[in-house]
Amino acid sequence: MFSNTKPLLIVTAVVELGMGASLLVAPSLTAELLLGAGLESPESVLVGRVGGAALLAIGLSCWLERKRDRRGPPVGLVVGLAAYNAAAVALLIHAAVVAGMNGVGIWPACSLHSALLVWCVACLRAVRGKDAQGRSSTAG
Repeated sequence: MFSNTKPLLIVTAVVELGMGASLLVAPSLTAELLLGAGLESPESVLVGRVGGAALLAIGLSCWLERKRDRRGPPVGLVVGLAAYNAAAVALLIHAAVVAGMNGVGIWPACSLHSALLVWCVACLRAVRGKDAQGRSSTAG
């Protein structure tokens, strides 16, 4: 159906990696340049950074998927999901422990993203294990 998505994936990767990095490093300035108003509260800065992590994950996934054989496992997508979940956990823990944010959902959200991260890692290890078995069985 899609003859050549590689250019789309490359352009998307570059755009989203750039915007994601901007939101992670300077969320208020990025919002001001984009929307004309900065982020005022520490909570809005956290939401901007989580959004930046999501955009980085999309960019990373696109970059890694640009050369994938469509018959193989979607490793790039799972790596992107793992990167997002790891960033979300780190940002939420920082918000709770360092910034003193204590909404009722912060620890459940941290637990959910931790579980999703563990699941991503397990999937990546399974793919790696299958690759290693395939190479050793064909070599012997």
